[in-house]
Amino acid sequence: MKQIRVFQIGCGKMSKYIMKYIYDLGGIVVGAVDINPDIIGSDIGKIIGTDAKEIIINDAQKLDTLLKDTKPDIAVITTLSYLNDIEDLIRTCIMNGVNVITSAEECFYAESSNPTLYKELNILAKSYGVTITGCGYQDIFWGNLITNLAASTHNITKIKGSSSYNVEDYGLALAKAHGAGLSIEEFTATIASSDNISDEERQKMIEERKFNASYMWNAASWIADKMQLTPIRITQKCVPTTSTEDLFSNTLNMNIQKGFATGMSAITTLETKEGIIIEAECIGKIYSENEYDKNEWTIYGEPNTTLTINKPDTVKLTCADIVNRIPDVILAPPGFIPTCNLKEATYKRTYEMR
Repeated sequence: MKQIRVFQIGCGKMSKYIMKYIYDLGGIVVGAVDINPDIIGSDIGKIIGTDAKEIIINDAQKLDTLLKDTKPDIAVITTLSYLNDIEDLIRTCIMNGVNVITSAEECFYAESSNPTLYKELNILAKSYGVTITGCGYQDIFWGNLITNLAASTHNITKIKGSSSYNVEDYGLALAKAHGAGLSIEEFTATIASSDNISDEERQKMIEERKFNASYMWNAASWIADKMQLTPIRITQKCVPTTSTEDLFSNTLNMNIQKGFATGMSAITTLETKEGIIIEAECIGKIYSENEYDKNEWTIYGEPNTTLTINKPDTVKLTCADIVNRIPDVILAPPGFIPTCNLKEATYKRTYEMR
């Protein structure tokens, strides 16, 4: 059996673990690209923290040529959060017959927040016989764990979740997407601008590919799909988080003054025809000294159940899920398929990366 051949797109903080885990499970990285001139030309072993792998990080502009030369089975995209921002990367992969798995949060269930582009890429992927999937931490901790709890509940009226994470752990693009470093006025004018509009105006933005959904927008939609619920209305509210003292951000390389946005809390509310409400909050911000990641969900009904996970290693859990999902994506039918429509995520062994 041959090793699964993986191409890494984006060699930032996440790729350190993703590429290591690929090798640990018996796969092989056959190429890597980035846009950062400081790491272009480096061996990926420098990123992973191992001996040289004889795979050099190339400029992302060479992606098309490199995919043709290396012929990977799948590409891992760990760059930006929104589908609009990685569209060209995905299209290049598809047209080279390469499957795609990405940490881009919107891709967890892109049909609900960017249906126009989702449909285009879904059709294109099917025509080339490849699969696109978005996954990561949310696949388990905002998705499968919750629907498994729901399966042990007799009657449900509401599902309420909250998850916090340190934007410092995920790189510059995510920190900016959360408004970290902005004044409250700037945050209101940019990040929160799509909250204070009518449902009709928001839907128009969605159809025109101009809407930046909070990450829980896609998670709530994923849960509804997995539970075979029928959404009738979905809204979000983004509120800046602040600190009572100045905080320095290594990712932004700036001092964030007290009263400025350190990130945001985004609450998504999804109403369903069946009467079940899904209310999910994600809190992404630059942490002060004593703060830590937390994931908490409550299912209200008969009986009530609360799941609390303190201090999950969100980055490593995200990377492990992505790598464990690689064989699932390769074996999946073609198209843009959310993980709620794949088989349940499972622990992978070395032979499964072949």
